[in-house]
Amino acid sequence: MESILQIDDLTISFNGFKAVNHVKTEIEKGEIRFFIGPNGAGKTTLLDAICGRVRPQSGQVMFAGEIDISRYSEHEIVNIGIGRKFQVPSVFTHMTVNENMELAAVKDHSLYSSIFHKPQKEQMERIEDILVTIGLYEKRFNTPKALSHGEKQWLEIGMLLAQEPKLMLLDEPVAGMGRAETDKTGELLTKIAQNCTIIVVEHDMQFVRDFASKVTVLHEGAILDEGSVYDVQNNQKVIDVYLGRGGKRDA
Repeated sequence: MESILQIDDLTISFNGFKAVNHVKTEIEKGEIRFFIGPNGAGKTTLLDAICGRVRPQSGQVMFAGEIDISRYSEHEIVNIGIGRKFQVPSVFTHMTVNENMELAAVKDHSLYSSIFHKPQKEQMERIEDILVTIGLYEKRFNTPKALSHGEKQWLEIGMLLAQEPKLMLLDEPVAGMGRAETDKTGELLTKIAQNCTIIVVEHDMQFVRDFASKVTVLHEGAILDEGSVYDVQNNQKVIDVYLGRGGKRDA
């Protein structure tokens, strides 16, 4: 399969501490790739490097086979098709679900455009399609205050989709959800992955087992193991450093 992201010998240091240590991996188009590992393993820092929040000391992040994005700014990375969702939903609570979606769909993110832009018919149709996909079409005129925790997460995923990304980065998207909302989120990601590759940082191992295409296990900034869920959860090194403690409790 064709790869969409290649991370080659990536190293990120903070005051001499290597948060990401010579990481090398490749993400294929259509994957739902999970990054797992104990706290402090470098998972979120790796996402930060992909989306331009931090600059690596060495190595490359190649997008779509030809663009080295390791020196790009955050807005440049968004513009080429990489969207990032953080753990805590960042939606506008005083605006309706539909208005949040309209704002997310604006290509030009200047203050003037964000305030005065009126979505075109094509954008409105796309927004409606996304609202149906994320299960919020019937609540499009509600404000996020009326939504459950899971629904707020789905709204933010929908806002990312409105930007038409080729790669979506999600940081613990099911944190705080019950099992029913967690499963619904996994089903949503499976549907999205038909057109958009997804990278997920997650601790819920049942969620990982149910929905991962491939898993990368990080430990002390480096890749400890990589492969299918079955392979990594039966790797004794992974059991010793992760699954035997916090990861086991999430099972």
